[in-house]
Amino acid sequence: MTSPSVPPLDTRGLPVGYPFKPDWEITPRQAHDALKGEPRPILLDCRRPDEHQLTSIKGSVLIPMDQIERRADELLGDDDDKSRPIIVHSHHGMRSLRVTATLRGLGFTNVMSMAGGIDLWSIDIDPSVKRY
Repeated sequence: MTSPSVPPLDTRGLPVGYPFKPDWEITPRQAHDALKGEPRPILLDCRRPDEHQLTSIKGSVLIPMDQIERRADELLGDDDDKSRPIIVHSHHGMRSLRVTATLRGLGFTNVMSMAGGIDLWSIDIDPSVKRY
């Protein structure tokens, strides 16, 4: 099996020409920095369980996209705080945008999708995360 190709990245760490949506997305670099800060965001993996089993970002919480509406309360914690920061990721960032929109529709106020998903995380942040 050949490895997926690595696209050239711009100064933000995004593939050149990526249609970045700043009101909806953060870059993997921004996510990496946020995960080191306080309050620490929830890193929500919305991929399928088989994808999560194949590879994952350490510390991520798996709630597949098709389960997000019925399991969103798991993101609240003990204080029912819907303003807690949440970073959603998928494989390439398409499903995570949909989950971000769903969570915002459910009243979560601090939710962003990680641009490029776990694939771009692997390319720009942590090459030990397997690409597929």
